Amino acid sequence: MTGILWLASYPKSGNTWLRAFLANYIRNGDAPVSINELYHFNFGDDLLLYYTWMTGRSAESFTDEEVWRLRPDVHRYLAGLTRETTLIKTHHVIGVQDDGTPMITPDVTDGAVYVVRNPLDVAVSMAHHYQITYDNAVDQMCTPGNVLPGVPGEKLPQIIGSWRENVGSWLQAPGLKRHVMCYEDMLAKPGPTFRELLRFLEMPVDGRRVAKAVRFSNFDNLTAQEQEQGFNEARPDEAASFFRRGERGQWREILTRDQVDRIVEASQDIMARFGYLDKKGRPV
Repeated sequence: MTGILWLASYPKSGNTWLRAFLANYIRNGDAPVSINELYHFNFGDDLLLYYTWMTGRSAESFTDEEVWRLRPDVHRYLAGLTRETTLIKTHHVIGVQDDGTPMITPDVTDGAVYVVRNPLDVAVSMAHHYQITYDNAVDQMCTPGNVLPGVPGEKLPQIIGSWRENVGSWLQAPGLKRHVMCYEDMLAKPGPTFRELLRFLEMPVDGRRVAKAVRFSNFDNLTAQEQEQGFNEARPDEAASFFRRGERGQWREILTRDQVDRIVEASQDIMARFGYLDKKGRPV
């Protein structure tokens, strides 16, 4: 592949785990890749830094309107930095802005890997990460057009939409070469799941190398690294650990019946598609 391969997901769905696996598989070292070096292996489309690289201007000089207008140019700039595939992490929906500018630039897009996770567990993880209430997390996940605020001079706002809107936009984008990974499969059967990923990426599949990359990027390893050295993608106020539990089904202990019902009502069709609901529409 050449051009951009998007590493896409709704927030708190396993994107960092995906990137850690790929970094460890690509480097194939004798020790885990530091979580603070993941940026060596992929870009993130929420960083204002790339706009300063492309234009030579200071981060403070951009208006919001300029940033959104320049987004496709930045994508083309990043895609042209190497002759190899450019990996870019994103939480954005696939869609267009008010002026018709695409959020994900088609002419430099070669494909996407999308990670999907049970939205009931996503709600719990989002609440802890963003230090908001479970009700607030559920509201955001059920609100079309939802925007994650940025950090002035550093990170850009992210148009993530609702959970249903985000997942659906990547699954239904016409002509997009895509590979969908379920977080729950990454937990239950990491070896086969990551081997399928490598085949999609047209990378050589080496069983021992896969096993090592899986081990080096597992939740315990990532958590230990964060505890020992911090994580440059974690909250700057350190109010919550980035890697918290990483389990499936934690929503059962935490969410109320009303919160569960709201997520199911807003996301029923896609939840059913991925087996998060039984035939009667009840959470599995």
